[in-house]
Amino acid sequence: MGTPDCVISADRLTKFYGHDRGIEDLTFSVGAGEVFGFLGPNGAGKTTTIRTMLDFIRPTSGAVRLFGLDAHHRGPEIHARVGYLPGELSLYERLTGERYLRDFAAFRGGVDFAYAQDLAVRLGLDLAKRIKDLSHGNKQKVGLVQAFMHRPDLLIMDEPTQGLDPLVQQTFYGILDEERERGTTVFLSSHVMPEVERVCDRVGIIREGRLATVSDIGDLKARVRRRIELHFDGPAPRAAFEGLSGVRDVRTHGDELSLAIEGSVDPVIKEAARHTVVNVETHEPSLEDLFLAYFGPNGEAPHDRGDAP
Repeated sequence: MGTPDCVISADRLTKFYGHDRGIEDLTFSVGAGEVFGFLGPNGAGKTTTIRTMLDFIRPTSGAVRLFGLDAHHRGPEIHARVGYLPGELSLYERLTGERYLRDFAAFRGGVDFAYAQDLAVRLGLDLAKRIKDLSHGNKQKVGLVQAFMHRPDLLIMDEPTQGLDPLVQQTFYGILDEERERGTTVFLSSHVMPEVERVCDRVGIIREGRLATVSDIGDLKARVRRRIELHFDGPAPRAAFEGLSGVRDVRTHGDELSLAIEGSVDPVIKEAARHTVVNVETHEPSLEDLFLAYFGPNGEAPHDRGDAP
């Protein structure tokens, strides 16, 4: 199962809680240095997948390997190389941020604490405060420093930017870019579509415990309709756009033309270049649009599965 450069490899991974489904028959892999996004509605099985990968819970059947090692039998070796941020972060409230992180560093056998302090400064985290006195966003920063500070080979993060303000989110993305350049592999669960587009190479979509698809981020976006508004220096040339490949739902109002496009925008750009355009506005698809593209308004399964080997 997996290849030498495969950091995560799941083979028919299944977890049931009694008669209740957790995840079922998940098969996917994540390559070394890849940033892999894991998407799905609430209750789809994202957190169950992560907890099974880390051997916090045992699978009902199937198997998962990290760094080629069995997640159950080689847990200590795996955890030494992993930075983990849970979706439901639980911290020791009576400790200061610094005491908490130093204890974690000692637990890991020692880390370069100067790097942890640098991360805290960049994220705007006051390590002298007790954790119980921190806001939700600042508690999340403590969790981020804990996950990054030992420079792990694999980062596993469940909704890493929840509670962070937009400026801190950008700092987080910058730190993640540095880890990517260092060769770190990242497995990131998120429900924020711009975040996924910003940081991920590939994404997997899970629904009702089953993997619907694994796809490059560009291929994924190409399946989803986006809306484009064009403003011309005269009456909008509706007829010129209605017959273009992938164009749907063309609407005009005076000098304004609005359309939906599936796939490449190249035909629209080339046609627009034949006219005088004074303004262009694009509306990128949301995560909800993405789910609709795969499951339809009634929740039907997609016709083509793109599961990774």
